[in-house]
Amino acid sequence: MTKAKAGDTASIHYTGKFDDGETFDSSEGREPLKFTVGTGEIIPGLDKEIEGMEVGEKKTVKIAAEDAYGQHDPARLRAFPRSDIPENIPLEPGIQLQMQTPDGQMMIVTVAEVTDDEVILDANHPLAGKDLTFEVELVAVEEGAAG
Repeated sequence: MTKAKAGDTASIHYTGKFDDGETFDSSEGREPLKFTVGTGEIIPGLDKEIEGMEVGEKKTVKIAAEDAYGQHDPARLRAFPRSDIPENIPLEPGIQLQMQTPDGQMMIVTVAEVTDDEVILDANHPLAGKDLTFEVELVAVEEGAAG
């Protein structure tokens, strides 16, 4: 059997769940997720688990927040005067917005809190601080150039 190793292109089907069993993402009904093993294209904890798997193998892996999207960083919360945000922008907590950084980069933020005077936006990844469980199946491996 072919085992996945660093530099190979792996294709996986997966279902990602929270500790309570709620599914947050899945490849079900879609093409498998394709990525190069060991290059940081997917979260580090899952990348490590794929290496050494054989084509056709299925497993369930628990990934700690540190090896997924990192811990929630309070420094990534930022308050803006409510008057600085255009009236047509929805401001309910939980809504994701796209904003531009001073250097022109686009980033996704989540409305964390809204008061009469300010809006607190959270630039953490929505899954930051969460331990995640993945049910994965390695469906294909293409050997990398070094293989």
